[in-house]
Amino acid sequence: MTAFETSLDATTPTDSGHRFDAGRRWAASLVLGFEARDGVTRMTRSRHRGPLRVQRPFYPEGRDAGGRPGPCHVYLLHPPGGLVSGDALSINVGVESGARVLLTTPAANKLYRADSHGVAWQQATRLEVADGGVLEWLPQETIAFDGARGEQTTTLELAGSARCLGWEVLALGRPASELPFVSGRIDQRFRLTRDGKPLWLERQPLDPAHPRFKGRWGQGGATLQATLWVVGLVDETEAIEALRASLPASTRWAVTVRHGVLLLRYLGDERREAWGLCEAAWRVLRPRLLGLEAHTPRIWLT
Repeated sequence: MTAFETSLDATTPTDSGHRFDAGRRWAASLVLGFEARDGVTRMTRSRHRGPLRVQRPFYPEGRDAGGRPGPCHVYLLHPPGGLVSGDALSINVGVESGARVLLTTPAANKLYRADSHGVAWQQATRLEVADGGVLEWLPQETIAFDGARGEQTTTLELAGSARCLGWEVLALGRPASELPFVSGRIDQRFRLTRDGKPLWLERQPLDPAHPRFKGRWGQGGATLQATLWVVGLVDETEAIEALRASLPASTRWAVTVRHGVLLLRYLGDERREAWGLCEAAWRVLRPRLLGLEAHTPRIWLT
């Protein structure tokens, strides 16, 4: 049993979900492990607690030009469809050397309004990729309802020549339903390291009551934001040039690279625009990262 799994056993209560104060906690966890066996990526570990599951692995990409089987596709399922007060979700993914994995979700993740006691939720994602491993982390968007309160933490630990591409698309409120995000607070934390050395550390508090939420120097009143990251490109400058040549020109997105991490950011108000931008960028970057053309997960088309 890993240290992560041991900590889950030690800290997950069995009855605190029946409380109505800040101590309420409904825990769910998922631990996945992937290894390369006989040239094929296999899901060798799948351990869950509570309403977090995976479907069976898919291999929709066939073989590449060298005859090697394509990446393993896996869909993460959370049957409730969103987080409510007291929820505590933990996702831990390990990708071993030589394994190639694409993880996505079947639908948007919803962050619901906090209850009358203001109890927050928690969501922690830990992605570990060993030397020579490849991970694509491509969840569908997250929708934060007005009054949502909670903390999202994403930790990426890369070793050696590990490669990773991922994104986070976050919609604040539901403007189309005239239900803007005008109350609540969401704290986001990102931490990306290679061999223990920090490459990208970020903390973002999203609080409609704070001046930065509407200030032009901050959120600027935007209701939708997206971040795409890539680590492991051979030629980052060429990749940036390709993105700028391929993506629609707009002041709502920008791309840069620091410490070997390419970051593409979007700040605007259109879900389709943000998602389309990330998907288009993925189609440009994936061949440069994996040597494979983008292969749309079937679940995105349902």
